[in-house]
Amino acid sequence: MDMNEMIRDKKVLVTGGTGTVGKKLAQRLLELDAAVVRIYSRDEHKQYAIQEHFTYHGLDMNRMRFFLGDVRDKERLKRSMEDIDIVFHLAALKHVPACEYNPSEAVKTNVIGTQNVIECAMETGVSAVVYTSTDKAASPTNTMGASKLLAERLISSADHWKGPRQIKFLSVRFGNIINSRGSVVPLFEKQIARGGPVTVTDPEMTRFFMSADRAVDLILGSLAISRGGETFVFKMPVLKVGDLARAVVENSGKDVEMSIIGLRPGEKMYEELMSEEESARALETDELFIIIPYDHDRREYQERYASARSAECSTYSSTGVETMSLEDIKTMLNGHKYS
Repeated sequence: MDMNEMIRDKKVLVTGGTGTVGKKLAQRLLELDAAVVRIYSRDEHKQYAIQEHFTYHGLDMNRMRFFLGDVRDKERLKRSMEDIDIVFHLAALKHVPACEYNPSEAVKTNVIGTQNVIECAMETGVSAVVYTSTDKAASPTNTMGASKLLAERLISSADHWKGPRQIKFLSVRFGNIINSRGSVVPLFEKQIARGGPVTVTDPEMTRFFMSADRAVDLILGSLAISRGGETFVFKMPVLKVGDLARAVVENSGKDVEMSIIGLRPGEKMYEELMSEEESARALETDELFIIIPYDHDRREYQERYASARSAECSTYSSTGVETMSLEDIKTMLNGHKYS
């Protein structure tokens, strides 16, 4: 389906819409001529800031709506979803140490909040729900990743038990967003501004990274091709954290030291975007993996994705692959779209 046709004249809700990706997504939806874009989040200051940002950049604020609320509050969430066509569910607790220290809160937002989104979508007649997940949901070793994996399973299951409703549920799983509020880059920049040192857990640690613009491409692209129930895993660039730190330092033009502090609780030296178990029920193209939901025949999906092949039975991780060069990392940091 053509992207413009998919969004034009649709009424869209973005939960967690004041985050880095949510803001980019809302802007893109306006550019694609959505009839209404509703932002649902719990931070009034960030909502004010995004209104100021959009007004400054000349976007049509007459098509924007801002709802204060939490995905934990089902009644408020349902009210925000009335007369909505498409829901992009981005709201989540994403900070690994915070979720590790407050696991019950991670469950309330990431798991129960997602179930609330599912139930409200069914009750209000939404046509599609797109859930944004994380690489940490693959073989999770921390609370945040485990809660996001469970949310993925809820989304996949919902597409199975939706009954006769004309609605599709899907998940998009990707890695870190460069320059996002929760990424390590703003921390490096603050440390450089203070004169250093730049603290690195381990310079050989590898991570998947992409730009916020690219993340929005993947979210919208997944919706356009989805049959329903899938988890889409896009192949992403990989970099070493030490190289990322060096790129931030070089871009700053300052001479600061680097300090190695070791892994935090729940962290891995590498990241996985797909586990071996998931690969056994996945299709693969040159750009992505399509994880088929449980209790579904892969052949049904094979017909939908004619160019896809059965994925090799193995993990898709940031180990053993070519990492980005220092110059490519600096280019991505400078704001250029990088795929």
